[in-house]
Amino acid sequence: MMLVLDASFFFAEFPVEGAAWTTPSVVEELSDTHAKCRFEVLTAAGLRVREPREEELARVDAAALRTGDSGVLSGTDRDILALALELPAVLVTDDFAVQNVAHRLGIETRSIRQRPARPIRWRYRCTGCGRYWKEPGDCPICGAPIKRKLK
Repeated sequence: MMLVLDASFFFAEFPVEGAAWTTPSVVEELSDTHAKCRFEVLTAAGLRVREPREEELARVDAAALRTGDSGVLSGTDRDILALALELPAVLVTDDFAVQNVAHRLGIETRSIRQRPARPIRWRYRCTGCGRYWKEPGDCPICGAPIKRKLK
């Protein structure tokens, strides 16, 4: 089995089952000494680091727009989703937004410490007048903030 590892994996003590991959942006997020040591050990055991292709990043962006998660995905989140899509691999993460977009893309996910996320479709509602919109921002009617909420 091929795995793509999110940064949260390096803070836990779970074994790697099969070939493992991650992205340079995940490696940059590893600030804790324990996580850096775990990365070094896994690299010595065969962990590979690679940038995803632009085509997969575009597919991730399109899926995140459809799920309503585009505003909360970081660059690193986009990278691991795109790499899991490209390889294809199981994505190991505890991030619910990442899991939601992964479900939309047909990427299998595995949680580390959290319960697995179920697919969610977000809506955006104005906190002032209560109207629904397709994206967050400021309401064009009353000017109040538009917030993400569960459908």
